[in-house]
Amino acid sequence: MSGSGAPFGQPSPYAQQRFPAGQHPYLTPGLPEPRSKIRRGAVGLVAAAVLGAGVLGGAAGAFFGSDGASAPVASVATSAQTVAATTPTDVSAVVAKVMPTVVEITTRTANAEGIGSGVVLSADGRILTNNHVIAGAKEITVSFSDGRTASAEVVGTDTSADLAVIQATGVSGLTAAVLGDSSQVRVGDEVIAIGSPAGLQGTVTTGIVSALDRDVSIPSETGSRGMRGSTSTAVSYKAIQTDASINQGNSGGPLFDTLGRVIGINSAIYSPVSSVDGAAGSVGIGFSIPIDTAKEVVAKIS
Repeated sequence: MSGSGAPFGQPSPYAQQRFPAGQHPYLTPGLPEPRSKIRRGAVGLVAAAVLGAGVLGGAAGAFFGSDGASAPVASVATSAQTVAATTPTDVSAVVAKVMPTVVEITTRTANAEGIGSGVVLSADGRILTNNHVIAGAKEITVSFSDGRTASAEVVGTDTSADLAVIQATGVSGLTAAVLGDSSQVRVGDEVIAIGSPAGLQGTVTTGIVSALDRDVSIPSETGSRGMRGSTSTAVSYKAIQTDASINQGNSGGPLFDTLGRVIGINSAIYSPVSSVDGAAGSVGIGFSIPIDTAKEVVAKIS
């Protein structure tokens, strides 16, 4: 990721939410990790998944050491919502339908690599992901659910919204995701998250919408002293909060409703630091950028 003087290798964003004293929110699963730490499919990585690591900034909630930096406090705006009535969901059927629309994104620089996720927008390889997943990448590779891989180039980004569109080369006939209407999402709705936490492509987790319109803010590098891979532009958005498990590598991946429509792009999580090196995992507080917001950004940058 780009940044003025900040060494590459660790994610910097902090999800600003108001939490109990002594606990710090961390953002974006999918941020960059040193090659020596990324071992795709390794069970050890699953157990020690760090929120804020994912792809070179990859997204939805993996975190690496803060190097002593203090996390700024953020405010959370809550809104009362009516719990939607739901019927039993055949999750396996929904997953079978939408899995081809989810991709893994691997990014590389001269000395590091990261893993994140994305969702297919068009049959010819247009893909939506988080900006922090691809920021600073010199090489981008997309892995599809059927085993195919393709290189990709950045089409456009919106750093303030933490969204990006990339174009996979030499592909056709892909299954494009159906984009839903996040304005119709209600607290209590069942949701499904799919991505590549710790490089485990096609991982499925389920949960509910825990809250709506959460104010999530990630300060610029000036507010994340000592962090690597930091960005120079602050990120802020109204998020969908979910308890579906989101971890390192989920960043940029889709949050689906029970009809298989994308209602959000997983981008950050809250997690208290749990070890000396700052490694942390999902505690059931994840944040997704509403798909209605993403639609507006895509229309401007692609």
